Amino acid sequence: MLLTVLSCLCSCLLLLLLSVSGGKLPEAEVNIEVLHRPFLCHRKSKYGDILLVHHQGYFENGTMFHDSRTEGDKQAVWFTLGIREVIKGWDKGLQDMCSGEKRKLIIPPALAYGKEGKGKIPPESTLTFVIEVLEIRNGPRSHESFQEMDLNDDWRLSKHEVKVYLRKEFERHGYAPNDTLHENMVEDIFAKEDENKDGFISSREFTYKHDEL
Repeated sequence: MLLTVLSCLCSCLLLLLLSVSGGKLPEAEVNIEVLHRPFLCHRKSKYGDILLVHHQGYFENGTMFHDSRTEGDKQAVWFTLGIREVIKGWDKGLQDMCSGEKRKLIIPPALAYGKEGKGKIPPESTLTFVIEVLEIRNGPRSHESFQEMDLNDDWRLSKHEVKVYLRKEFERHGYAPNDTLHENMVEDIFAKEDENKDGFISSREFTYKHDEL
């Protein structure tokens, strides 16, 4: 009888949660604790920036599973923020950081390695990372630049959109437009950067530098 009552109560709570959130369960969040922040902060990290970080990873029971300072080549790691080069929890939890700042991120499975797990990470693992940002650099292409080029806001660039951007850049630098040259440049860009050959450059493909852009 008690199990039946508890089951009904849980169902009612779930229905209430769904009704309040418009029929969707709330998205998983990263728990962020700032462990150290420098007094001077000249810039803060944003999507599209390249970050250099050292990190330690821990399971829920406190066991460390990785330390970049002592394992592998013992080097800090470079990655581009916001394009899923790393787990979603890092992309969410490392925004607005200063160079020299250290944070502790507690990341739920949905924003880490999910139901599948990876390597030594078991499925459905909540992970804790202590991450120190050593350096922040402009990415090869910024998030803002991609948005400027993405004329129809579909998160991918067509050949037309790239050609329009090249034309503007030529004019901005005082060069006369040259449609034949632009066409050749666009074909070259897509040959090198459209990795899946679908006729578009995705936001991830865009981050890999090409001299013309």
